[in-house]
Amino acid sequence: MNIEIILHAGLATGTILLFAAIGEVFAERSGILNLGVEGMMLLGAMAGFSTSLATNNAWLGLLVAMLAGGILSLAHALVTINFQADQVVSGLSLTFLGTGLALVLGEGLTGQHPPTIPIVDIPLLSSIPFIGSVFFSEHSILVYVGYIFAPLTAFYINKTRPGMHLRAVGEKPSAADTLGISVYGVRYFYTFVGGLLAGLAGATISLSVSPGWYSTQTTSGQGWIAVGLVIFAQWNPMRAAFGGYLFGMLRRFILDLQGPALIFGMTNPLYVNSNYGFFLQMMPFILTIIALVWGSRAASRKRIGAPAALGVPYIRGERGL
Repeated sequence: MNIEIILHAGLATGTILLFAAIGEVFAERSGILNLGVEGMMLLGAMAGFSTSLATNNAWLGLLVAMLAGGILSLAHALVTINFQADQVVSGLSLTFLGTGLALVLGEGLTGQHPPTIPIVDIPLLSSIPFIGSVFFSEHSILVYVGYIFAPLTAFYINKTRPGMHLRAVGEKPSAADTLGISVYGVRYFYTFVGGLLAGLAGATISLSVSPGWYSTQTTSGQGWIAVGLVIFAQWNPMRAAFGGYLFGMLRRFILDLQGPALIFGMTNPLYVNSNYGFFLQMMPFILTIIALVWGSRAASRKRIGAPAALGVPYIRGERGL
């Protein structure tokens, strides 16, 4: 088992979760719970892959993937903001819609090989022993973008006026409305941003980390992990980034455990179809389910610092939130 390989691969895989989780942080900070991340990611992965294949341009594929996720998120925004529909039901419907669209439109893409996002080294930094080979060597450009994206997001949310408006709408929309902040406008915008980043996360899979289109196996439930990460991170972008990388390394660690090795004194390899391998693969999802169940309780959400208006429709003129 090579720690350097686990860390290196974990950073790449964690970047997927980083983009998706921070996108969900934006949406939930505005008060909109979007459980459709998995569907937006899968549609983004398909759109990015097919566009790159058709145009021979991976960067254009990345842009189309983001737009696909963003446009799909607007359906959720319309239903939950204007029609005050239940956000959990709408989010789940969005996952089904995104998955269905991706499977239909992605028919025949399996086995194709379009251009992908370049893998590069960072000059000078990549030559640092161990640190350089883990953090700054042979990574996709998107991984390096992830390094600076999380701190920039944290600064934006906590230190800028638009970030203050975002937090105000998520905590006390009636007060924000009184101050002239467009509650509906803010919620629409950040739900759309969440969709853009979910689409980016999907394209990060199909055009960078694991290039290819593998139907529903392309995302393999990582959208749900991203939603759970937001709760673990307590709606903090830096913690979400750390959690994303940690889960990425855990996934790689599990893959290594399933290879031929002496593990816990056993001489047989833990293959994917073994009971042990199956249990190990379930671990990230078990932790995600625990986070979602725990975070769904009002008392728990208040204790861990969830936005006060999260999941609560805003109707102008009503008292309270």
